[in-house]
Amino acid sequence: MQMIQTVFLTVLVFFVIVTIHEWGHYFFAKRAGILVREFAIGFGPKVISFKRGETRYTLRLIPAGGFVRMAGEDPEIVEVQPGQTVAVRLKDGVVQRIYLDRLDERKDVLRGEVVSIDLERNLHIDLDVEGEVEKYQVHPTAHIIARSTETQIAPIDRQFGSKTVGQRALAIFAGPMMNFILAFILFLLYVQMAGVRENVQIGALLPDTPAVEAKMQVGDIITAVNGEAVGTDYTRMISIIAKHPNKPIVIDFIRDGNPQSLTITPVPNEQGEGKIGVQAAFGTRAPTLGETFTGGVTLMKEMTVLIMDGLKMLVTLQVELDDLGGPVRTAEITSQIARQGIVQLTSWTATLSLYLGIFNLLPVPALDGSRLLFIGLEAIRRKPISPNKESFVHFIGFALLMLLMLVVTYNDIVRLIRGE
Repeated sequence: MQMIQTVFLTVLVFFVIVTIHEWGHYFFAKRAGILVREFAIGFGPKVISFKRGETRYTLRLIPAGGFVRMAGEDPEIVEVQPGQTVAVRLKDGVVQRIYLDRLDERKDVLRGEVVSIDLERNLHIDLDVEGEVEKYQVHPTAHIIARSTETQIAPIDRQFGSKTVGQRALAIFAGPMMNFILAFILFLLYVQMAGVRENVQIGALLPDTPAVEAKMQVGDIITAVNGEAVGTDYTRMISIIAKHPNKPIVIDFIRDGNPQSLTITPVPNEQGEGKIGVQAAFGTRAPTLGETFTGGVTLMKEMTVLIMDGLKMLVTLQVELDDLGGPVRTAEITSQIARQGIVQLTSWTATLSLYLGIFNLLPVPALDGSRLLFIGLEAIRRKPISPNKESFVHFIGFALLMLLMLVVTYNDIVRLIRGE
């Protein structure tokens, strides 16, 4: 039962942070009037697929991210050319459906040869029907049907490239932005669940150590070491003790509400640092609203610094390829943390969401940062960069990212087999 729960929580973590990222793209694209063709979680073959309104929602096999496919970002898959024989279905004289194959099987349709067609600006189709050319208006949400697949047309005002620089930049930035918002909310929840430290306590005593010999007890609240107040800083307490190997120190503590003190002589470890043989626990209380907000901001700041330091090491090649982890390694760590409880999983999910947002803002082709870079260059040049050139750059970047993903996934699997 615990295994099922762990697997479920691991999948849920991935699903939440990716879905919120793609939802950011989706929401602001729709708000700008862009036709969103597909909202996908994962890559590769479709596992689940259904359509609601204008958008197809899909769950794909490879859990390595997701995407929102907007009209106009890539060349349209289905094209209708002059000279092509098609069938159209009309409603009140306006074309609602354009069929490209199996024309003889279609009923209640008008067949003809395309003389001219415009599905982006003027929205019309001229058909040669038995020698007579008729002009028909095409509905803005008309569909093209080919190989049993329906594709909604995208008038120019529904395409990504037709929107202002600000609208496009917001639609792209909204993905990482939602990850940042989710991370901050989860850090706030973590502070609420974990509580605020009130003191440093003894959580466990190691056998045959100075602390045991001095008859210290689990639950003793450490207040000072050698006259230096400890407060809630366990690291400070350890640091003071470490500086006094084989030298007596006075530890002030509270037991059952009574202040007490005793003298202990730390023993040196292999590094020559003084140790008394205690493991820490922390007394906590429910945080105030202000402490919750401050704690969330602090965690957000600290984790951002750690993530940026890690990415800096990666960019400067201070990290070996074998040290990198992919989806398999991330899932393994997530499952381990899930076993520790919802409190630690909340913190880890916040960290993953923050990492996903920061990583996607890197100016690497195929990532959101690169797309924002192209939009920024367009704003400076005051003219768009060739869509074909931009698509080519993103395609190469995506291919390289997938190659890297395969390599690190292979390393992860080998590491699991070896039991490392």
